Amino acid sequence: MRENIFIEGLQGMGKSTLLQKIAGQRPEYRVCREGEYSPVELAWCTWMNEEEYTAALERYAPLRSEMEACTYREGDHYIVTYTKILTDIPGFHKDLERYEIYNGRKTLQELEKIVFERYRQFQDSGYLFECAFMQNIVEDLILFHQLDDEEILEFYRRLYAVMRKENFRLLYLYSDKIEENIRIIQKERSDQAGNQMWYPVMMEYLVNSPYGKAHGYKGFEDLITHLKHRQQVELCIVREIVGDRASILPAKGEVCSL
Repeated sequence: MRENIFIEGLQGMGKSTLLQKIAGQRPEYRVCREGEYSPVELAWCTWMNEEEYTAALERYAPLRSEMEACTYREGDHYIVTYTKILTDIPGFHKDLERYEIYNGRKTLQELEKIVFERYRQFQDSGYLFECAFMQNIVEDLILFHQLDDEEILEFYRRLYAVMRKENFRLLYLYSDKIEENIRIIQKERSDQAGNQMWYPVMMEYLVNSPYGKAHGYKGFEDLITHLKHRQQVELCIVREIVGDRASILPAKGEVCSL
């Protein structure tokens, strides 16, 4: 039986590059990138009940066929990979963003129920996942639910307990050069005119989060502080909970110092 491979790590560590490399070597794997439909992750996707979904189809009738083509039904809920839909209709993406599960849009209890149930039901194998196990969940637990480190570890102990672990494999990309890597992706994730696209969005996300406001976050150094903390928490999850089903790898172009 093929393993399910989960690739994790901070932004700029080379997750997409590693995923692409593995996918090229193992074409039999089903690849799930952020924003695509995944049986375990909901980043950049809606989580709507039937009433919400029907109303959205009516609001955006010109996009009905595109929305239906990007819709996956799980029980009573509708998952729309809405960021895959290209449109000039004003406010479409911002409107559907309201139905995501992250960024404090769900209570902690609601978030846990959704995440745990999807992982509990996932029994398949041969998947290659990007940012499905930690990145979005850990960010939400820190920045919007403001859990402390031990509370996050306890969340993951309970999550890992309901998962099918015999075919689980976690690849964690690590670096002790976080500041250097972030400065690199500031430049890489810019438009042709040199305008930074990723960094302003990331800073707005951090600064306006409940955690960011509580800690008075404002600039680049605060982002680095947060990312160092997040990496520390994620490494604790890797070592204390996942254990020998995880491998810590050097970030792109680096030699791992652990």
